[in-house]
Amino acid sequence: MKLTKLSTLLASAAMAVSGTIAMAADYTLTISSWAPPTHGINAMMWPKFVEMIEDATDGQVTAELKLGIAPPPAQMDLIQDGAADLSIVFHGYQPGRFVGYKLIELPGYEGSAEAASVAYWRAHEQYLGKADEHRGVKLIALHTHGPAQLHSTTPVTEMSQIAGLKVRIPGGVGGDVGTALGATGIQVPAPKVYETLASKAADGVVMPFESRKGFKLTEVAQNVYEMPGGLYRGSFAFIMNEDTFADLPEDIQQALEEKVFGEPLSREIGKIWDEIDAIGRAETEATAGNAINAATAADLEKFAVIAADVREKVIAEVAATGVDAQAAYDLIKSEMAAN
Repeated sequence: MKLTKLSTLLASAAMAVSGTIAMAADYTLTISSWAPPTHGINAMMWPKFVEMIEDATDGQVTAELKLGIAPPPAQMDLIQDGAADLSIVFHGYQPGRFVGYKLIELPGYEGSAEAASVAYWRAHEQYLGKADEHRGVKLIALHTHGPAQLHSTTPVTEMSQIAGLKVRIPGGVGGDVGTALGATGIQVPAPKVYETLASKAADGVVMPFESRKGFKLTEVAQNVYEMPGGLYRGSFAFIMNEDTFADLPEDIQQALEEKVFGEPLSREIGKIWDEIDAIGRAETEATAGNAINAATAADLEKFAVIAADVREKVIAEVAATGVDAQAAYDLIKSEMAAN
């Protein structure tokens, strides 16, 4: 059993992520997270998760956060092996392992991270889950970050200026777009972007606005080139060890499934990402020497062609897994348009 069973008399005094004392919890789950301590993932998303599971189980289940157990690409295997109970994974860190989930990363969707995350879960339920790409762990939520933009050390005011730049771009659709723009891609996990830029090993990074504050980009990448809808959207999953879940009493399992896991948690995480994106934008606007350069009308037309080419490629790639990729894409687009 991968849970810590606590008796009522010997209640834990450990501080849960939410900041409350887990005095009455019967089960304490261990969360592995790789983002910086103050990043919205750790400061807001995991605390919201803890709040939700505590509310759903009347305090019988809580969780505590541990940082630095393993690097970002290792989180899936970490949870599968039972070294921790829960984690967040970024699908783009493992190219080729999560093909179907590239659909949510496509540029051109209009809407918030909340709307995208809800649409994402619904597309998973109807289509993407058939590929069983999260086999070995229990998938408990899916979400996206906000539209990713180019953050650079020197001003970029036209899309053509991206060609030749050394840019940290994740795998997945972000990599496809970077290649189409002519950038020289550098593979660096998100926690390493600050030192990569500070050391001049890269000219820029492509990340959402929250990174302006979450990864302190206002200090090392003072310029933002903003494309409406973003260059891509990152794809994340909250995952849980299967044995951990199976070892919980059936009534607790049912409460978590009905009140937390799936769409409810996906929605709340997406909502938080919208909030931290707004904080990152405000931080940029308030920091001397920082600038946001909007894409020109001409660049919008050029990027629409690139986005269409990437979309066609990804839909064909996902369809090859046996998933009805076009139907999944159409569902995501219509769901986001309705919210």
